[in-house]
Amino acid sequence: MIKKILDLIVKESKQLNDQYFLLVLGSSDKLPEMRPGQFVEVRVDNSAETFLRRPISINFVDYQKNELWLLIQIVGEGTRKLSLCKQGELLNLLLPLGNSFTIPSKTDSKLLLVGGGVGIAPLLYLGYKLKEMGITCDFLLGGRSKDNLLQLEDFSTYGNVYTTTEDGTFGEKGFVTNHSILQNNKYDLIYSCGPTPMMKAVAVYAKSTNTECEVSLENTMACGFGACLCCVTDSTDGHVCVCTEGPVFNISKLKW
Repeated sequence: MIKKILDLIVKESKQLNDQYFLLVLGSSDKLPEMRPGQFVEVRVDNSAETFLRRPISINFVDYQKNELWLLIQIVGEGTRKLSLCKQGELLNLLLPLGNSFTIPSKTDSKLLLVGGGVGIAPLLYLGYKLKEMGITCDFLLGGRSKDNLLQLEDFSTYGNVYTTTEDGTFGEKGFVTNHSILQNNKYDLIYSCGPTPMMKAVAVYAKSTNTECEVSLENTMACGFGACLCCVTDSTDGHVCVCTEGPVFNISKLKW
C-alpha cells in the first residue's frame, strides 16, 4: 500500500472531555485507501518542544464526505498542541502506516472487539468494515470511569455494545475481562486495543478458551517506517518494529 504525505484541513475539532478530543480532517483530493488497524503520523507544527510526529490510530474514514477521524487523548505537549487546532488549519500527515486487522471471510463469524481508553479508536472503523460485510459484532469497551467511555452511540450503529468501568459509574463494575458476556458467549475471533495490561488479560482469556486473538500494540512510534527502532518488540520471529510488522499482531506471535 502506497504511503503518502498529505496536508489535510481541520473540518472540526471536538473536545469530548478534558482528556479526549476528536479531529475531523478533510482533503480536496480523494483520501487514499486506509484499513482498520492502520495509523497515521501527524506533524505538530509551532511547538518548540515537539520534534517528532505523533502516531495516531485511524478512528474512522468516511469516503463519501472525504473525512478522516482521529480520536486523541491529551498526554503530553504534542497532543495538547493538536487539541488546540482550529477549523480551517492544515495538518501534515504521513499515511496510511502499518498493517491491519484480519477481516474474516465468513459472515456468520462471531466476533468480539475489546477496547480500553483511547484504545477503542481503531475498533470503530473495524466495526464499520465488518458491518459493511454483513457481520454484526459485539463491542466490549472499558474505562476507569464513565468519562473514559467514548463514541458509544457511534459504536452502537455497528454492533452490540457492552461496557465496564472500574468505579462502576457506567456498565458493569470491573475490568473488561470480568464482564459477564465472556462467561455467556464463545467467539471465533477477538480483536483488542488498549493499555498493555488489558490486552495481556484479554490474551490470557483468549488462550484459555482456544480463541483466535489479534491485538493492536501502542508502542511509541516516532517515524512510522522502521528507521528509528524505538517501537521494537520481542516476537516469535525475533525483535520486530511494531510500526512496520504491526501494529496488529496475532497473540501467537507475541512473547506474552
